[in-house]
Amino acid sequence: MLLAVPLRASGNGDGGQGTIFTLWPLVDYRKSPNTGFSNLSILGPLVKIQHQGDETTIAVRPFVYRIVDEGERSASTSYLYPIASSRETPEVSTFQVTPLFHVNTFRKDEPDKVESDSMLFPFFIRGTSDTYGPYTSIFPFYGTLYERFSRDEIHYTLFPLYSRTVKKGTTTRNYLYPFFSTTTGERETGFQFWPLYGRSAKEGSYERRFVLWPFYLHELKGLDTDNPTERLTVFPFYAATESPRVSSRTYLWPFMGWTSDREAKQEERYYLWPLIMTATGEKREIKRYLPFYAEERGKETLKRWYLWPLYRHDEITSDTYCRERDRVFFFLYSDIRERWPIDGAERRRTSLWPLFVFNSDARGVKQISFPAPVEPVFPQEGIEQSWAPLWRIYIQRWNESGDSTVSFLWNLYWHERRGDDLAYELYPLVSYRSEGKQADVSVLKGLIRLLKKEGVNTLNFLWLPFGVSWEGTGEVAAEQESDMVSRARFEP
Repeated sequence: MLLAVPLRASGNGDGGQGTIFTLWPLVDYRKSPNTGFSNLSILGPLVKIQHQGDETTIAVRPFVYRIVDEGERSASTSYLYPIASSRETPEVSTFQVTPLFHVNTFRKDEPDKVESDSMLFPFFIRGTSDTYGPYTSIFPFYGTLYERFSRDEIHYTLFPLYSRTVKKGTTTRNYLYPFFSTTTGERETGFQFWPLYGRSAKEGSYERRFVLWPFYLHELKGLDTDNPTERLTVFPFYAATESPRVSSRTYLWPFMGWTSDREAKQEERYYLWPLIMTATGEKREIKRYLPFYAEERGKETLKRWYLWPLYRHDEITSDTYCRERDRVFFFLYSDIRERWPIDGAERRRTSLWPLFVFNSDARGVKQISFPAPVEPVFPQEGIEQSWAPLWRIYIQRWNESGDSTVSFLWNLYWHERRGDDLAYELYPLVSYRSEGKQADVSVLKGLIRLLKKEGVNTLNFLWLPFGVSWEGTGEVAAEQESDMVSRARFEP
């Protein structure tokens, strides 16, 4: 919950200087007028209200996390991430509950013209197709869909009793899906009584047939192209694919097989697929002897397994982007290093589940936090925003200039340093702040307070606004720097 602002000697607001007010764990308020930044945290990480420039963030964790951008006139909200989310822009409004339910509203350029679609999959789907017009589906009773689920048209009544689909001029009618169906189209016919027998064909294009699926299948496709392909499967004894570009054979699947891709200049051999496999070619080389060792090389990629699934190493190398990743037991340990050779930027993320996550961004700002029960497994932004602050009891961030911030138990103890300026607090025992030529030491939130400012020392007791003053000697700190720690900030 720690964030850094330009500090002043007092805990009250003062013009262009920053403000920090803490009453752990109830309230933590920080403000930096110089940067247009303010943050109010209530009950540790549970409630957050933050303003920075045109952007406002409101969070009631883990229930709601909302970001409003006044400059772009947009807003995005997540509800119990990843269960539900919404987004509003001048052009469209969306609301989604997992991928199964959503409502979209589109505002067109024409005045008063608004279009929408909605879905509660699979029970209710409503929308408008630019080609066919409006449609509605109430599953399984009756429905019409246009340009959905890779089909031009879908019609059904009391599914699976009857349905009809259209794709690129081919119409398929299903009765008691998937057992009975017919296919019609231009120079195209077919029918099936699955799994006993089925056939379909389009003159000059393809032919398909199966008997006792999946034990016998035969297919001719691409007859109207320069790569006509024949496939034959007599499962599990034999399978073959033959075309001008590719030849493939499988014997007693999965025991033995080979593929020759003449177009890609690639040769593959496998035994007890997918455990043992070799491939050689211009674009890819594979050596797989699982679970002991596996290696796959591409033009710009490299993947290696050692004692699968114990250790894996991946590489991407190009003129513009390089990435290396090491993993132990998938997500137990992960180390990702990224580089952009053109501008010299680097980024790194290391995690050890469930102990910690370490990040180093392209600006050279580093952060470590623990514990990390979810982030190593699901490294999504929504987890970072809505959930991770609830269990992170320690966070530290620092950069190459020596600036740093630390938070323990959601700011029960916090520490901030930028250059020679320093501030820390162990609530409610002691707090210390120094910047420029002034310093402020407080015990028990002001029961005893010593303020050094412009060569004058002031001692206060019992939270009184006045005290005993005398002239001091020497300087408390170096000249004041503006915006003490705005580049090293922690937020709930």
